[in-house]
Amino acid sequence: MATMLPPLELVIEAIIFLMVVAATFAIAQETRRLMTQRRRLGGQEAAARASSASLFLGRAVENRFFQWVQASTSISDSQARQKLRHDLAMAGFDHAFGPIWYVIIRFALAIGLPLSLLLLLSLETSSIKGPTLVFVALAGCGAGLLLPSKFVARRAAARRKQIEFEFPDALDLMVVCVEAGLGLDATFIRVGEEVRESHPRISHEFRRLSDELRAGRSRAEAMRTMAERTGVAGIKAFVALVIQTDALGASIAQTLRTYSSEMRETRFLRAEERAMRIPVLMTIPLVTCILPVIVTALLLPVIIDVTRTLVPALLGKG
Repeated sequence: MATMLPPLELVIEAIIFLMVVAATFAIAQETRRLMTQRRRLGGQEAAARASSASLFLGRAVENRFFQWVQASTSISDSQARQKLRHDLAMAGFDHAFGPIWYVIIRFALAIGLPLSLLLLLSLETSSIKGPTLVFVALAGCGAGLLLPSKFVARRAAARRKQIEFEFPDALDLMVVCVEAGLGLDATFIRVGEEVRESHPRISHEFRRLSDELRAGRSRAEAMRTMAERTGVAGIKAFVALVIQTDALGASIAQTLRTYSSEMRETRFLRAEERAMRIPVLMTIPLVTCILPVIVTALLLPVIIDVTRTLVPALLGKG
């Protein structure tokens, strides 16, 4: 067994080296293509194309390696690719080639993790040998396949919670801008610029919304896209309210003021609900940690007296 270890290590190192070389080559090719494209665009046209890149998520893949990945994996189906793109967008990864990079990273982890574990466990100092190595390799492969999806889901949930926390403040600022005389499209631009430092996620969404409006997409469609991209119930209700207000010809300022006051009341009720949960949550450490100590302190003298008097009498030693 010891004589077989050096060739195994060399094979594993060679495989890892080839994987690194292939990934480096693919990244270099993609970087070169993007630099060439930006050099051809040049100046203001390149800046405008970069700002509205989110509108062209469905453009064709030109890189041959990316074409092979897209054609030979599960994202070859357009519905599966769109669903994965939507999940990545909710997590904040809205790049045009996000699904392809997701598949590459997933398979790299599925191959790299078991190889790394085998490399570590096949050393002479390791006590894990034989079938256990196969089980560890299979576990590492499964973990490599599951970790990216779990990471995307957790990041999407965290991002959705942060946007839900940031949106009411941005809505209050929108009320101020609309009442000051700005139009709704100009309000999105101004609010996106004002809250860039304090609320970067909602600022990013508003700036994307503004880019889509400037690119010619209708306001209703662009706002529905933002609502689907964020997945926040408050933003979905806000979008539906604005679309209905536009359709009915009502006052946007009055609508935003009313919705802002309702959202502040909702935040107050949620905070009050969380505060009311504190006494219930405090009973868990009280029952599990403090109550046993109190009971033991109260019953300890009685237990000592019983052991000193009653137990010897029962045993006939009194």
